[in-house]
Amino acid sequence: MSSNSKLMAVREAMPSATKALMAKPNVVGVGVGYKLVNGEFTDEISIIANVEKKQDPSTLSKGQIIPPTMDGFVTDVFETGKVVAQQDPRARVRPVPGGMSIGHVGVTAGTLGCWVRKNGEYHILSNNHVIGNSNQGSPGDRILQPGPHDSGTEQIAELTEYVEIKFGGPDNLVDAAIARAVEGEDGGSDCNIANAIANLLNGGASAMGRSTRLKPVKTAAIEDIVLAEILDIGVVNEIAEPTLGMEVKKSGRTTGLTFGKVQQIDVTINVNFGQQTAFFVDQVITNDMSDGGDSGSAIISKDDGKMVGLLFAGSELITVFNRAQNVFDALDITF
Repeated sequence: MSSNSKLMAVREAMPSATKALMAKPNVVGVGVGYKLVNGEFTDEISIIANVEKKQDPSTLSKGQIIPPTMDGFVTDVFETGKVVAQQDPRARVRPVPGGMSIGHVGVTAGTLGCWVRKNGEYHILSNNHVIGNSNQGSPGDRILQPGPHDSGTEQIAELTEYVEIKFGGPDNLVDAAIARAVEGEDGGSDCNIANAIANLLNGGASAMGRSTRLKPVKTAAIEDIVLAEILDIGVVNEIAEPTLGMEVKKSGRTTGLTFGKVQQIDVTINVNFGQQTAFFVDQVITNDMSDGGDSGSAIISKDDGKMVGLLFAGSELITVFNRAQNVFDALDITF
């Protein structure tokens, strides 16, 4: 049978195969594709059962196992990861997951790495140069989502503390800061009385020639601000050590979801912050997997979903991140 004839025959069998496979709880999709063997695609057209995560067949019940053939055609199992609707990381989003645009009111924009806890309260974790304004910020400063460069005006957090960047001085371990989630404005008020009073007062102001207007708003509670997961990655609640050759991923404001591999550990490196340079030790380097505005992104192990670092610098050839353990120790934070 020619490849075109086989493809047509597989397509004809797909309706019944799809119905049978989609009934299995671990299957998230069904398609037609080439069978994958030892990481390489073959030329054998197959019925593909897409699963979020492959599992050891010995842990599955008989009804969950994908049969080796269906309607005379070979099957294959393909791991897709969690499939989610994609969002624009530069948009205004409520609640806010990691991976989204944020920024100190005095900077351009960077990335919300992830939500962490300190003293029982939710805090944003990002870089000093993103939410601490490179040592110029003060506790209580407004943190906006999206960041100012992305036309953000709404506060979602207030700066709590940052690890000071020592420019031209002793060794730095991390470029990190946290900001406490705060209640914010979430659009117009649902209260008819508030709206009526505002309209009445605005009418009086207009009659007196004043340009100022009242705008009733409803308050966004903390649970409407915080989404304790990372865009396109999911929930992360553990940290781990980066190792040579480790495959990693990140979700960032500029380049979204990207993947890389740890190329160097125990790195000592000079990092340019515009007019100043800082000396960092105990850093990690991957291939280029980021761009400007991705600073603050959490670096996640591709295999086990644990956080291994906090992205803060890079070039056209590499990405540099702090070790997660150093970040969590310096700020005394947990998930």
